[in-house]
Amino acid sequence: MEYIVSARKYRPMSFDTVVGQSALTTTLKNAVKSGKLAHAYLFCGPRGVGKTTCARIFAKAINCQNPTADGEACGECESCQSFNEQRSLNIFELDAASNNSVEHIKTLMEQTRIPPQVGKYKVFIIDEVHMLSTAAFNAFLKTLEEPPAHVIFILATTEKHKILPTILSRCQIYDFERMTVQNTIAHLKSVAEKEGIQYEEEALAVIAEKADGGMRDALSIFDQAASFCQGNITYKKVIEDLNVLDADYYFQIVDLSINNNVTQLMVLLNDIVGKGFDGGLLIQGLAKHVRNVLMAKDPQTLPLLEVSEQQSVRYQAQAKKADTRFLYQALRLMNQCDMSYRASSNKRLLVELTLIEIAQITQPDDGFGSGRQPKRLKNLFKKLMATPVQKKEGQPSPQPEVKSAPQVAAAVKPESAAQPDSQIAAPQENKTAGQGARLRLSGITSSWSNLREQSHPRKMQILPGTMGNDDKKQPEQQTFTQEDLELQWMSMCNRMPQRLSGIAARMKNMNPAITAMPAVEVMVPNEIIKAEMDTIKGSIVKTLQIYLHNSAITLTMRVAEQQEQAKVLTRREQFESMSQQNPSVEKLRVAFDLELA
Repeated sequence: MEYIVSARKYRPMSFDTVVGQSALTTTLKNAVKSGKLAHAYLFCGPRGVGKTTCARIFAKAINCQNPTADGEACGECESCQSFNEQRSLNIFELDAASNNSVEHIKTLMEQTRIPPQVGKYKVFIIDEVHMLSTAAFNAFLKTLEEPPAHVIFILATTEKHKILPTILSRCQIYDFERMTVQNTIAHLKSVAEKEGIQYEEEALAVIAEKADGGMRDALSIFDQAASFCQGNITYKKVIEDLNVLDADYYFQIVDLSINNNVTQLMVLLNDIVGKGFDGGLLIQGLAKHVRNVLMAKDPQTLPLLEVSEQQSVRYQAQAKKADTRFLYQALRLMNQCDMSYRASSNKRLLVELTLIEIAQITQPDDGFGSGRQPKRLKNLFKKLMATPVQKKEGQPSPQPEVKSAPQVAAAVKPESAAQPDSQIAAPQENKTAGQGARLRLSGITSSWSNLREQSHPRKMQILPGTMGNDDKKQPEQQTFTQEDLELQWMSMCNRMPQRLSGIAARMKNMNPAITAMPAVEVMVPNEIIKAEMDTIKGSIVKTLQIYLHNSAITLTMRVAEQQEQAKVLTRREQFESMSQQNPSVEKLRVAFDLELA
């Protein structure tokens, strides 16, 4: 006998068997009963909630020749029989994921012209309609707005936001809801009873939570668990098969945190990590658990718990022991950890620190608990500065005014005359604006640092009469060599701005020479270059005076004579000249059998 998975075997065949969409199915049944059918419908919602299934049931009911009083298909007429046997010519199902081009839509439009052979309508079900290209959507617009009277379109999608607004405005939109945990558990119970499988309700609750609102996913996980458990689905086997962390760990973590038992909390965390569970998933699961505990504290929020009845009782029992402030603080810390987890280089340490902070929220305030906000150093210093400095008995108060220069000079004493460290104190708070408060320091600095501070004041003061006539700037008359001149000339060329890059490149090939210290002469190739250099001659002279430290430098530019101009050698002539000066170059060429390129 062929095996059929539960998601296909127990697929609803009527509106009454659809799970978790009662309001929507009632609307569709009333439309069938009244005969007020739109030309286009859009079913949207998450995966596995029954969009395509409801589209098929609706299409079957539309063409049923003898519908029931409540709008269901009879299942006995020719139209229903042909649909059940998958040979109906009036119901077409198109997968837009693989047929998303303009040509496919045009072919579909041609089929709409043919009236139905049996029944009243031709129904076109387009699944995953958001996969159609923009061109295909535009080709579909006109037909969708004004289709033939015998045509009804049912579009299904999981991503409504990707559909063009012009398409949405032409359809009746039905939003499917996610499956609740309770509805999923009830449906899994019925499937398990039909299959003769024993189960524990807590195990089905784990499957329902893992499915995350999708009935198809829940049935697939149910088949997987049934195969692993060999017909007896238990809680321990399900969490082992699905690699789900046992909820008991979460209850233990919260209990240990309430009791400030950090040691056992770290041992428990090591046990969890040792079983291969990721720290980020642990924080996410713990945050969901704490949220459930918070919801269990108030009877009004108790229905928000998507857990089994047994788990709900445990949550209520723990909610009585947990303080609301503790739950709020724990959720905030876990949210911060979740946001920082991916970027953290030491993820386990981040999780450990988070759990330690959670465990210290309810710790009595001893000044070191991390449950309260740490004191800021800025505020601490403000308090210290606001406290008046108490002077020691018998010790005169330092004067706030600034000492004059002679007094500063007289204050410098040798090391033997320095006071003991215990008697050295900084000036008290200055009353003048902009000075700010100062903290008194005593018994810290050594005798050496004391002498250094006395002999080197923080602000150097120039005593009157010590400078003599040196305050007048004297002209620089330093001598310089030919090497210094060539170095500064090349440096000047390299620093010239971009707009003078042309003349700078030519100046690099010039060789300035010292004619008579400090007169400098440079030979230029022609009058054109000389005219260009005349425009910047003043800047050149000033630069050389500054960098050669001689304010008497003068510059003379002379156009080279015909016999003074250097001949431009070719590469071969340059090589021959090098070979004549150094015969080793020719030997090297012969040894390596080189040729001049």
